[in-house]
Amino acid sequence: MGVVLLAMTIGGLIIAAILLAIAWLIDSVWLKKFVIGGVAVWVTFYVVMLLGASLRSTEKTLSFNEAKEYCGFYLDCHMLTAVTGVQRAKTIGDRTAKGEFYIVKVKVFSDAKRATLGLITVDAKVLDDQKRSYERDLAAEVNLGEQPLFEKQISPTESFEKEIVFDLPADVQNPRLDLREGYGIDHAIEAILIGDEDSIFHKRNYFKLSEQTAVAGGK
Repeated sequence: MGVVLLAMTIGGLIIAAILLAIAWLIDSVWLKKFVIGGVAVWVTFYVVMLLGASLRSTEKTLSFNEAKEYCGFYLDCHMLTAVTGVQRAKTIGDRTAKGEFYIVKVKVFSDAKRATLGLITVDAKVLDDQKRSYERDLAAEVNLGEQPLFEKQISPTESFEKEIVFDLPADVQNPRLDLREGYGIDHAIEAILIGDEDSIFHKRNYFKLSEQTAVAGGK
């Protein structure tokens, strides 16, 4: 519904701009008031729907193999990711963790019918119960061998898995992976997309990392 309402809003604003230009050309006070009034009513309705959906949202933690979708600039919402496995290790190759390495396997796939699509500029970080944030350990990831890029283009019949690494404290509480993608323009559009995870004040969806976790001796 959010995509439909945003498309209606964009289309309506374009029509309103055209009608307003006509009103100025023919100097129609009635038409000016009608257009401005109609825009004001619709924008108020849209803002109420946007904030209402966001304020009613709740934070969600996704289990293994549970998918999360991404919309982006074109509002297609066809790209998805899921965490399919987690391993913990003290060492990876010649790298030793300050705490413990979490090797997170992420599956990337699409539910599009025909188009070849891909994620854009993926940002991955881990948060814990103390609201601390942890970035990827790119140096440790090098020791995992060649990995596909998150931004790899795939057809509807394709998917791939990619391993990413985080060096987390040994006593970390409830680590959760946050995946986000897109450029600044994508985030600006999603900020006003009703019901989207990245819309203003909306609670986020995280991937749980602590369940069904295998401990590895190293890689």
